[in-house]
Amino acid sequence: MTSPRQAYRGERLGLPAGGPGSIANFNRRAVAFIVDVIASALVAGLFVATLSHSHSGYGGLPQNWSLIPFCVDYIGGMLFAGRTVGMYLVGIRIIRVDRPLAVNPWQALIRTLLLVIVVPAVITDKDGRGLHDRVAATAVVRA
Repeated sequence: MTSPRQAYRGERLGLPAGGPGSIANFNRRAVAFIVDVIASALVAGLFVATLSHSHSGYGGLPQNWSLIPFCVDYIGGMLFAGRTVGMYLVGIRIIRVDRPLAVNPWQALIRTLLLVIVVPAVITDKDGRGLHDRVAATAVVRA
């Protein structure tokens, strides 16, 4: 027994084929991610630069310190606005696909931790959702 072919990404999730609420394409998601990574590195760089002036010695790049503002942006953004700064700029947001409620703290945390690993984000299903979205029961859609 075969299942009917999926006509568009998001159909199995009950999302529209286009317009607001439809699955966001890879390009929008990638641009949002890059904006968030750069913003996080800049924020971390400000703190590293401030610390390096007050303590002699280290004055390099923020390195892994940028993960802190990145996680704050993703977790806080999902919980309070349904999107990150980068997502806001490109017109996408995160929704739950299991029920019509806001993303909860557990979903925000697990999705963000998996996203930091990066690999789960590139393993996608027929709906274009990464492993981090499937585990957290979320999807990134057009706002």
